[in-house]
Amino acid sequence: MTGTHRLSTPVVPSTGALRPLGTDEVRITGGHWFERQAVNAAATIRHCLHWLEALEWTANFDRAAEGKEFKRTGFQFSDSEVYKLAEAMAWEIGRTGDPGLEEEFQKLTARIGAAQHEDGYLNTAFGSPGQGPRYSDLEWGHELYCFGHLIQAAVARFRNHGEDEFTRIARRAADHVCDTFGPGGIERICGHAEIEVALAEFSRATGEARYLEQARLFIERHGQKTLKENGFYYQDDVTVRDAEVLRGHAVRALYLTCGAIDVAVETGDAELLESLRRQWDRTVARRTHLTGGMGSQYADEAFGRDFALNPDEAYSESCAAIAAIMTAWRLTLATGEPHHGDMIERIAWNVLSGAVAPDGKSFFYANPLHQRTADPEPPTEGALPHLSAGGRRGHWFEVSCCPTNLARTFAQFAAYVATTSEHGVQIHQFTPCTIDTDVDGARLALTVETNYPDNGAIAARIDANDGGARTVSLRVPHWAEGATITGPDGIARSAVPGSFAGVTADFAPGDEIRLHLPIEPRWTYPHRRIDGLHGCAAVERGPEVWCVESIDLPDGADLADLAVDDRAPLSERVGRIVVQGLLGDRPGEWPYGPDADAGSGGPAEIALVPFRLRDTRGPAAMRVWNPIA
Repeated sequence: MTGTHRLSTPVVPSTGALRPLGTDEVRITGGHWFERQAVNAAATIRHCLHWLEALEWTANFDRAAEGKEFKRTGFQFSDSEVYKLAEAMAWEIGRTGDPGLEEEFQKLTARIGAAQHEDGYLNTAFGSPGQGPRYSDLEWGHELYCFGHLIQAAVARFRNHGEDEFTRIARRAADHVCDTFGPGGIERICGHAEIEVALAEFSRATGEARYLEQARLFIERHGQKTLKENGFYYQDDVTVRDAEVLRGHAVRALYLTCGAIDVAVETGDAELLESLRRQWDRTVARRTHLTGGMGSQYADEAFGRDFALNPDEAYSESCAAIAAIMTAWRLTLATGEPHHGDMIERIAWNVLSGAVAPDGKSFFYANPLHQRTADPEPPTEGALPHLSAGGRRGHWFEVSCCPTNLARTFAQFAAYVATTSEHGVQIHQFTPCTIDTDVDGARLALTVETNYPDNGAIAARIDANDGGARTVSLRVPHWAEGATITGPDGIARSAVPGSFAGVTADFAPGDEIRLHLPIEPRWTYPHRRIDGLHGCAAVERGPEVWCVESIDLPDGADLADLAVDDRAPLSERVGRIVVQGLLGDRPGEWPYGPDADAGSGGPAEIALVPFRLRDTRGPAAMRVWNPIA
């Protein structure tokens, strides 16, 4: 396989406002995301491999390879979990060179390759004796979806390792898809978008134009109503370019948007790109939870109507959070607009980080903003029903798309930290790291030091600059009123929230750029059109959303009886934010009337916990949005 790019990053547009940096150019060296990557490598990836083996989802490939009728395990899309784990392994091997993981990857490659048909077809749920024919259920069969994750894993392998048997397996699969679904073939789409974004990136990696063209064909077929029933759910109700907002199944919608952005960028389709940006902006403004979670209803795992954002009904699936980061990153690269980095940060700190337990071995599938009950510890044997996964993290699910998806995202997280342009470097996410890259053909290297978000001090020290005057820019979050930036001259200047703050100089080694972001707890209020949040307030500090857990209430108190006093100052004590409020019963047999909410509540002082750290101290009810006293 010959390719035009070997940059070790998941997205490499041929054009755009900003150039992504590879995981070989950005190294996370400390702090929260360093710890998350370490736990992911030591625990999560191997935990996922254990359960794929224990539930025999990997064994499906061995049985399919025999060419005989067999009893298959897992849902029809379980192949995709094997591929997502392969992608996580590929990124982690590229990051650390782990020889043990490389050995496991080689074994997995052999098992996958043995099940591939001569014409490139590869799926353990269709096409074997006793199974349904190929592509006989495009609505729910997920064959193209599984191909998509295989191909994305191959992109990771190619960019971190080069050509090998795994990338050749994926190429044969991609060629099969083009041969089967190209002009004159099956002119339909998959019920779950994913093949589009995979083919577009595989085209970038390999230089094969036919893969990009096939991705474009799939995207243009959306809205042609080739799927049976419920086209809204599949994004098959209107064309991608004519849609007004993301709708239907959240993960499907977001994966489709990623692929469409890639196609728009590579084909120079400015009209399509602008339509996608409008759809995203409306989705963020009207269909996104405070945590950055997307998918406001459990029914269909879907987006709801504008402003239908009830906190206890929030689905906010972990996979949707990952897909939203993928979308926002593509828009960042295409447009250079810094506010997309705000959304990545919000999702990463609140949904992505908290979706995995600190030990890396249990997971949230859904991430609601209100948990009414203190649920018991879930079982630890077998696979759990995924719809029960809102109150406690589970070790594994019957639909375990989230654990493997989280594993691949943590392994590649350094790719979202920084970019370059012809003028300099832009830092989008704040974490201790080193950045060593070329700007307009000349080396620029720097070290970032910070304890963000514990405090708002971010320092970028120049280690090398071979190119004369350069600009180092740092994203200023929209909430950071009063932010300042200081260059080597020692003069602090105001930094505008929602923009990049940059310093331009002919930097010398040892020069520093310092960004100061005010990190104080703040009250946040909902838009009046969000009916489910009338009379409520939430607390944020920096990028983190905080919540109340019933474990922190006085004995016998009910979280439903808490009201917070938003006029009282918020205080911080030993890593906790403390709010003042009222606790007490609401008397009366009829819940309506002039005094129905009077109650007999007494004063209470409640310590909050970051949303990402909920469910780490035992069973608890939880709320992000609390009624105002």
